[in-house]
Amino acid sequence: MKYTGIIYRPPFEAGSLLLQVTSGCSHNKCSFCYMYKDVPFSVEPIEQVKKDLAEAREYYPDTRRVFLENGDPFSLSARRLIEIGQAIHEYLPKVENISMYASIRNIKGKSDEELAQLRELGFNQFNIGVESGLDEALKLMNKGYNAKEAFYELSRLRNAGIDYAANVILGSAGPKLLRENAIATARLLNETTPYLVFTTTLHAEPVSPIYEDMKSGKFIESTIGEYIEEEEILLKNLDLSDTLFFGLHPSNILRLYGRLPDDKNALLR
Repeated sequence: MKYTGIIYRPPFEAGSLLLQVTSGCSHNKCSFCYMYKDVPFSVEPIEQVKKDLAEAREYYPDTRRVFLENGDPFSLSARRLIEIGQAIHEYLPKVENISMYASIRNIKGKSDEELAQLRELGFNQFNIGVESGLDEALKLMNKGYNAKEAFYELSRLRNAGIDYAANVILGSAGPKLLRENAIATARLLNETTPYLVFTTTLHAEPVSPIYEDMKSGKFIESTIGEYIEEEEILLKNLDLSDTLFFGLHPSNILRLYGRLPDDKNALLR
């Protein structure tokens, strides 16, 4: 099967078939990100996708879950995604779920009817870099949208029956706004009800723009104690039903894993 550059996937997609349909990221401007700096965005021809599916059928005919690669598959048109979904079911008829990385920006390009069509084909449980519900943090991270837009687009996604996992970056607003950031993020998550909350701390590599801001002092990184304080405030303000709290990313100060609301008190302790 064809793969370009380093292949990234969420930890909870470890058992999924990884099917490349795009390379790189169509936005590739987030100030903290270093993942696709040397990979130009491109789209795989449908012929290559079908070739890869034919190979997958030979080795993994009982595949039930597919994760589309690489960084930005939902930037594809609904028409192309439907074509890919139909091909997946043709070659791997036991597939129940088709997931991928997605963003607030590329939900905008899909109509409500198109989102419903994708859900009927098994597209579900997208991994979305929400990062924060605070406008100051979203601007700092150069996400390309604000909190109001995030709420609207995530609500459209859920109305279509598509679940999503929310990536949250602790410390994304800096220490001075840690309380505001935690409360605003919890509010956004409570209103859009992800099935999973995936927390990381703000970790910057030398190729990411925010790394230079940290070096120059333009952006002050939270201390270990401030990261923990922000996560505690976030947890206290989360009011979610039957949602996984996945705090197992290597960057996390504390390894936390549990289901909300049942494990909330244990997580806070």
